Amino acid sequence: MVFLHTLAEYIWLGGNNEFRSKTRVFNEEITRLDQFPKWNFDGSSTEQAQGTDSEVILVPRQIFTDPFRGSNHILVWCETTRPDGTYLPNSHRHWANEIFEKNKGSEPWFGLEQEYFMINTITQKPLGYDENKTQGQFYCSVGAENAFGRGLAEEHLRACVTAGIKISGINAEVAPGQWEFQIGPCTGIEEGDHMWMARYLLVYLAEKCNITIDFEPKPLAGDWNGSGCHANYSTKEMREGTVGKTGLEYIDDAIEKLSHKHMEHMAVYGSGNEQRMTGGHETASYDTFSHGVANRGASIRRGNDTVNNGKGYFEDRRPSSNCDPYLVTGILFKTTILDE
Repeated sequence: MVFLHTLAEYIWLGGNNEFRSKTRVFNEEITRLDQFPKWNFDGSSTEQAQGTDSEVILVPRQIFTDPFRGSNHILVWCETTRPDGTYLPNSHRHWANEIFEKNKGSEPWFGLEQEYFMINTITQKPLGYDENKTQGQFYCSVGAENAFGRGLAEEHLRACVTAGIKISGINAEVAPGQWEFQIGPCTGIEEGDHMWMARYLLVYLAEKCNITIDFEPKPLAGDWNGSGCHANYSTKEMREGTVGKTGLEYIDDAIEKLSHKHMEHMAVYGSGNEQRMTGGHETASYDTFSHGVANRGASIRRGNDTVNNGKGYFEDRRPSSNCDPYLVTGILFKTTILDE
């Protein structure tokens, strides 16, 4: 007799956007999202409720294969609500999903580039940090004197692939101990689900290395790059064009709309972003909207291939590394497609 069971790791965001999780054992093998029931936790221990009324509800929204426990075990990504069904303040998935559902025919594709730092828990500095060195030699580098933390970055890549997360690549970044992974292309709400789970797996794997992951936009003061979460974005019309109108013209229309709502976007593109977006270190100025072709110092960048082909996607370089991907993708779609 074979005894089948499923270990389900319910994962959510705590009151300060930190990851929380706990395990539930099911004495059967279950594989569909609708088979996982709602659960609850003590919100007074996560700064999400008072002790006199501490129950917070976990609502399963997306499932992934657990890359650590085995293929019949599941990671369950959850939203958080109060018992009356109202969403907690930092639970934004439902808002973004409502936005995407209003125009499914546009088929929005997203690809987010997540930069982050690996921090030595003893020195509280990035791995490989040397105050006598300048940045540059670390970007896409090889060698013990250049690349720091590759083992963790590679293990994270493999874990994401096993989990079924749509990860499309990794690379070492400009500063020491700084890395990037890319999630996408994903359609609509899928981007936020996959990005949050990829972040969770990275933090989880860093435990055994005694490394902390820093998603803040400017961990190193001075002449060092900060960390962003650049958003690559297109709709069906941008990718294909229509009769009488090229995809590039649709992209230009979208950028024009974005230019009128710059500060509205900056308000939800991540905290501390003004420390990164100084106009230097491959960033635009925080309070000024700009765009260009192949210009990494602009708010919005069109790639050369997009311009030459007359269709494709554009990159919004403003979101910070600690952004909520639901807010970023949702407001991009809202501004460019739903708003007049």
